Amino acid sequence: MADSSHLVAGRGVGLITNHTGLTRDQTHAVDLLRRQGVELVALFAPEHGIRGTVAEPAASGTGDQTAWVESGVDEVTGLPVRSLYGATLKPTPEMLADIDVLLFDIQDIGARYYTYVSTMALAMQAAAQNGLPFVVLDRPNPIGGALVQGNVLEPEHSSFVGLYPVPMRHGMTAGELARMINDHFEVGAELHVVPAAGWERDAWFDQTGLPWVNPSPNMPSLESATHYPGTCLFEGTNLSVGRGTPVAFQQIGAPWLDGAALAERLNAYGLAGVRFEAVTFTPDSPQDRKYDGEPVNGVRLIATDRDVYDPTRAAVAALVETRRMAGARWEWRPGHFDRLAGTTRLREQIEAGAPLADVTSDWPDQLAAFEQLRARYLLYR
Repeated sequence: MADSSHLVAGRGVGLITNHTGLTRDQTHAVDLLRRQGVELVALFAPEHGIRGTVAEPAASGTGDQTAWVESGVDEVTGLPVRSLYGATLKPTPEMLADIDVLLFDIQDIGARYYTYVSTMALAMQAAAQNGLPFVVLDRPNPIGGALVQGNVLEPEHSSFVGLYPVPMRHGMTAGELARMINDHFEVGAELHVVPAAGWERDAWFDQTGLPWVNPSPNMPSLESATHYPGTCLFEGTNLSVGRGTPVAFQQIGAPWLDGAALAERLNAYGLAGVRFEAVTFTPDSPQDRKYDGEPVNGVRLIATDRDVYDPTRAAVAALVETRRMAGARWEWRPGHFDRLAGTTRLREQIEAGAPLADVTSDWPDQLAAFEQLRARYLLYR
């Protein structure tokens, strides 16, 4: 509001937001904009809804359309809510007919497989096609912007949980991603990014002084977000990622797994910045319906130095070892796993018994090419 209010002055505004659209003092963007005299015409709801309370019945990141968010009226503000996670994922011309400018204000998580950035990209496409300015109210990458890790999605595996060829952990803010998508992938919108003042690339969310709000129902903490770029891959298997516990995405397991043996195998890798501890947990009404009420044996991932930890390599090591230990009890969910992995090769190599070094051997070249591309669009030092 201090330096960019001219972008919305005298215009009918459509705001794409949810419960994470908060200022430092926890004022919601809706309230702040209205207080400043901005004409809000409608709210646009992403996955989990405007208030972040719509839980998905299947694994996170699937884009599962059985978890539709309904259009309607926001009970708090009285504004119309137009769903971008239902019959359509992209604003239609009819949804934009009374809008002069679209704003995006949602806290992303920093991993490729998270639908909020896909919602942003599709809305930016719609803005371009309908001649509307598109404004990103930028927010920090909660897991920092210094580390870029994992493989790069292959274009033929584009989906709502990964529209563009970026790594599992991209190290960019939503605004930086918008700049890259708009320019390099030729969306061609009139894009404006309002930067997050004071943020630096290596800052984690707990160094910003901003309030942590669970961006989705199963992202309960920054610790979970730290592991998520890796452990989310297990959503495409029959192992639990700890949904239905307070530490989702910080642990993996199955009732038949030997957690102590797995922890020993994984610690033997000597992976930087992480250790593995045997754990038993019991999911309580997990949305992925994996092992509800059953004791699950596995490992807890503990980041000992988050500035060198690579959750994507740790997860692949865990996939390699759990696949070897599971035998006939192992199950892939191939369509979902490949959608998350952004390739079929990761699953095929693990299934063939390839070691971690072979599975990840081409990642450095993929990441180097991506980092060269992203350098043109970075806003923060």
